[in-house]
Amino acid sequence: MAKRVVPEAGRRRRRPTKQGQVLTHRLIVETALRMLREHGAAGLTARRLGLALGADASTVYRYFRGMDDLILAIADELFGHAMADWRSTGDWRADLRDLGLRIHHAYQAHPQAAVLTASRVTGRPNEVASDETILGVLRGAGFPDADAVRIYHAFIDQSLAFAILDAATLALPRAAREADEEVWRDTYARLPRDTHPHIAATAPLLVARMNDSAYPTALDMLLSSASAQLKRPAPGE
Repeated sequence: MAKRVVPEAGRRRRRPTKQGQVLTHRLIVETALRMLREHGAAGLTARRLGLALGADASTVYRYFRGMDDLILAIADELFGHAMADWRSTGDWRADLRDLGLRIHHAYQAHPQAAVLTASRVTGRPNEVASDETILGVLRGAGFPDADAVRIYHAFIDQSLAFAILDAATLALPRAAREADEEVWRDTYARLPRDTHPHIAATAPLLVARMNDSAYPTALDMLLSSASAQLKRPAPGE
């Protein structure tokens, strides 16, 4: 049977931790994010989280039904980071580009958390607010509902897919990440033209680009496709 979660008001009446802090849902989530950043997914346990908070491990379960519930809360917090202070410009394409880059940046700021959470669907307030905003931008631009949902689907999946891909690179040990980056210069750039003419012809460009995220380019391609669709006349017009 799921553990009972104590309402927020009830939690705040509890005495401070050994560190003098009164525990809150947000404090636990932010501490978990810090632990993921410093120790990775293997380092996030209820016991270690309790130690970091100066509280007993069982205290965490007054706020969350289990560690998976905490993971979903972390996922929602990242959407909250992405949407913080966002304002519409009235230009649908500029707004969607900004939203996509914000989501990607929020996950890259917490790569260990991104790998753990980007594939999850939380249905929680920040995620729901993000989805409402994206769909609102698309519908406000004049896309029919079926097209708005189709583009939204591609937009959010692209954002999260690149978030996982790029976060996985950032989450690698530094030596492994640097070794991977060197492959483009030490292997691809040295391939002979007679056996690999296309790689040899583009080697300087590959070396310059391939260690950077392709997300901004992919995002612009998706938005260009959507923009072209919006400008096409509907059947019968």
